[in-house]
Amino acid sequence: MVRLRIIPTVLYRDYSTVKGEKFESWRVVGNIIQAVKIYSLREVDELIVLNIDLSKNKEKIDFDLVSQFARECTMPLTVGGGVSSLEDIDKLLRSGADKVSINTSAIKNLKFIETAIKKFGSQCIVISVDYKKCNDGKLEIFTKSGSEATGIELLTFIKNLKKINPGEVLITSIDHEGRMKGYDVNVIEKVSNILNCPIIASGGCGSYNHMLDVVKTCPNVSLAAASIFQFTENTPMGANQFLKLKGFNVRK
Repeated sequence: MVRLRIIPTVLYRDYSTVKGEKFESWRVVGNIIQAVKIYSLREVDELIVLNIDLSKNKEKIDFDLVSQFARECTMPLTVGGGVSSLEDIDKLLRSGADKVSINTSAIKNLKFIETAIKKFGSQCIVISVDYKKCNDGKLEIFTKSGSEATGIELLTFIKNLKKINPGEVLITSIDHEGRMKGYDVNVIEKVSNILNCPIIASGGCGSYNHMLDVVKTCPNVSLAAASIFQFTENTPMGANQFLKLKGFNVRK
């Protein structure tokens, strides 16, 4: 059985970690270097660190900053934000990232992802997909940190994504993100029924029971979370222990 991973997510701009709701109203809540240090001390399974500004504002990736927080990281590290070329991927891996998360460029051009997988291997490429439910009920993919509608239907894209055999997919509900009211379990289940690769569910976690809601339905889906670890006394280790007591095969 695949072991369940609990993965803290850190969102940042410049040197500051930020918190928002539904990819809006961002506010500074800390320092990126300090956040990575804290998670390293907590010995978490993995860490996802995403820059929220780069693809939206067409800024360049600060590889020196990535190197700084990667040096503090004692666990597998996924870094994303503004990745648009093979050179970006190469530099992030050389800067200390173990995996590279690609969002906007992946949605716009799956051929780019195919090329990246061939060059670097699927194990280090994470495809990040952000979506929201529109007024007509359609599940639409958004890019550039949730600011740009694509007109692409989520499950249609996921079916096309399956054809290139991605290494891992991070799926985030914009409607649930930052609200701490639970994951979008129904959509996560639909995505997991299509894809054969590892899936990381993100957006909305506010309690250990929210995690349980997902894994009861989709036991092979791993869980990313941010606010629950930043604004409550809950910890990744506590989540692991809770799910282990519920009979799930967690890493620790």
